[in-house]
Formats: sequence, C-alpha cells, structure tokens
Amino acid sequence: MTLAEKILARASGRSSVKPGDYVVADIDLAMAHEGMRGVYPVLKEAGVKKLWDPEKVVNLFDHWAPAPTVEVAKHHQIIRQAIKEYGIRYAYGENAGICHQVLPEKGHVIPGDLIVGTDSHTITYGALGAAGTGIGYSEMAYVMATGKLWFRVPETIQFRMEGDLPKGVMSKDILLCIAGQHSAEVAQYKAVEFTGSTARNLSLAGRMTMSNMSVELGAKFAFFEPDQKVAEFLKGRAKKSYAMTKADPDASYENIYGVDVSRLEPQVALPSNIDNVKSISQLGKVAIDQAFIGSCTNGRIEDLQIAASILKGRKVDRRVRLLVIPASWEVYREALKSGILETLIDAGAVICNSTCGPCFGGHMGLLAPGERCIASINRNFQGRMGSEEAEVYLGSPATVAASAVEGTIADPRKYL
Repeated sequence: MTLAEKILARASGRSSVKPGDYVVADIDLAMAHEGMRGVYPVLKEAGVKKLWDPEKVVNLFDHWAPAPTVEVAKHHQIIRQAIKEYGIRYAYGENAGICHQVLPEKGHVIPGDLIVGTDSHTITYGALGAAGTGIGYSEMAYVMATGKLWFRVPETIQFRMEGDLPKGVMSKDILLCIAGQHSAEVAQYKAVEFTGSTARNLSLAGRMTMSNMSVELGAKFAFFEPDQKVAEFLKGRAKKSYAMTKADPDASYENIYGVDVSRLEPQVALPSNIDNVKSISQLGKVAIDQAFIGSCTNGRIEDLQIAASILKGRKVDRRVRLLVIPASWEVYREALKSGILETLIDAGAVICNSTCGPCFGGHMGLLAPGERCIASINRNFQGRMGSEEAEVYLGSPATVAASAVEGTIADPRKYL
C-alpha cells in the first residue's frame, strides 16, 4: 500500500484498502484556528455537550492575530468561550504563530497519524509522514463530536525528484516548476508522494513548503517518507510514541513523474494562477511595490536565513516595502537570537508578529489598486492580498529578498 492507503487502513481498522474504497476513519488530531468560530454554532445547534476527546483538539489564533477589528475581537471572544466550555487543553491563543508551523513544533504532528483541520493547508503535515487534510465547519463539528470522519481512499501519484538543487534554488522552486509543467489539477483528490534523492536531501523545512503547496495542485494528502530528520525534529517534542510509517516497496501508483532539479532555475508564478509559471530568465523586467517573506509556506528559519544572507550589507530599494513575518514565535526567537532579524531590519525590512497577515488579505500589508507584490506565500489569486486590481507574484524567499533589493523581480543567484 501507499502511505495514504496505509494510514487510512490503520485508522479505519482494516488490514488493507485500495483507491476508491470508502472508509470511516478514527481521527488522531483535529485543528481549528479562527475556524472554531464556524464550528462552535454547529456543535451547539446539534446539542453536543462534550467533545469526543478534548486532548486531541488544538486551537490557536493566527489569521487575525491580534484582533484587528471589533468584529474579529467578538469572534475571538466566542472561541475562547468554546475553549472553556469544551475543556480544550491545547489552546495557544495569539502568541504561538501560524498553525501549520506551531502544531509540528508543539509535537502534535506524528508520522502515520490522520489529522484534519479547518484550513486547506493542513496538508503540510505530510512532510512529517502524517496524513493531513482540510475540512469544512460542519465536518469538523462532526469530528469533534464523534472522533470519526469518512474518506474516499485516493489514488496516489509520485514525483520522483533527482539531482542536487543549484545554489539559490529552493524547494519552493521545485513545486512551482511542477505546477507549471503539470497544471494545478494534476493531483485533484489524489495523494502525492515526493521521493528520490532530492526529497531525501531536503531539509524538513523544505519538505514542509512542498507539502503545504501541494493543495494548490489539488492534492488531498502530500507525503515525504519520514526519516531521521523527522525523528530529530520530534525529539523532545512528540506528544506520544510513533512508528515511521512508510509506503510498501511494491505499492501501486496511478502515475510516476520524474523531476530533474539539477538545472532548475528560480521559478515565479505570475498572476493570478499557481500554474502560470516562468523561469526567472524568461520573466523580463517586472517592477514591484511590495515584497513579503512569511506565511505557513515560507516563514521558517531557513527562509529568513537565506533572505538575510542576500540582504546583509544591502538596502531594500526605496520604492519597495519589505514585510517579514516569522511563521512562529519559536522561529521569531531563533531569528532574534541569531541576529537574522537585525540584519533584515538594517536592510529596511518591517518585522511583524507571527500571523498569516498579508497572505490572505487579512489585516496588514494589503495592496492598493495597481500595486504589485512578490511574495513567498502559496496563492496568488486575484484579490488575495488586498485590492482585486493588484497583482501577486509568487517566488522563493531568496527570490523575494533579491527582488526587494532591486525593486524588480530578480534572480537571487547573483547574491549568493
């Protein structure tokens, strides 16, 4: 069986499953951020007095944190009431960071687990070998009440990545290249497995970027095989013991795609689709008004490090606003202690608290009509970062940092 099949079989109490089967599975963890505001009324209307297991529910505030309006403050107030009423132990409030960074850091994400969240990028947890997927409010209410949810077992496709990444090219560039070559529909309701020497050599942070963005390919789950890097990360963090669940050597895949990264250039997704991709050498001159490094896709320490290495001793172009948001307070503290934040500030960056912020047009760093931004986020839909008349381009943190220096979307390789 593939990783998705193994996890769904285990969770549904079956010896095996195959693509197309329908299963009712036991959920290992449920995550709700501000989405709890939509779940709570469904629970109340259904007369749910207690959750199936409050120890397996995690809540935090990240999309609007701290509350930017009175309306959002009311939502947070209702969520705090729900946390108290249902005895949710793992509630981190505003001072933890973005959910998909925080849950692994706090040891809630375990290889082989089945995890659901009120956020489409719950798929990120596949980087640690967990089956993570986003669900709606009514589905989450059902999970919180019963601990179960039905699934159709997905087909699995594999991206077999080989070669060493060239200097200045990051895992974000691999994913954008895959989107550009295979479309944003290539993995529609499928599980993805990233394999090969490149996958094994990627850092856990790099893997999280690719799993995170796989939902933009339509994926239900997106896995890397758990290994020693995952074990090292979870040491002292994991909330429970675990086994390294892996796909069987003779597992069957719907498709296997080869990806050679050895000559890959930095990639940029143009407005307003994830698969509207060009290599940096094909792009031409594109002036920008704003650059943004952060989000659950690329706000980890290695992302800030490469940006700092490019910006050290340089200044952000005076026509450009550079926003930097560490993905969590753990990342924030490490960047602070290491001097990374000082380097970024000296270059002219604005450092914000750990929040989703501009990524979904939340409450900071929004774009005015006609403005253009290069961002290390996961989506560039029209209106994603403010005005529907603004343009959002996607690139790696290295590309974003180089672009902030030049005032146009730039190749980071010349700075490294």
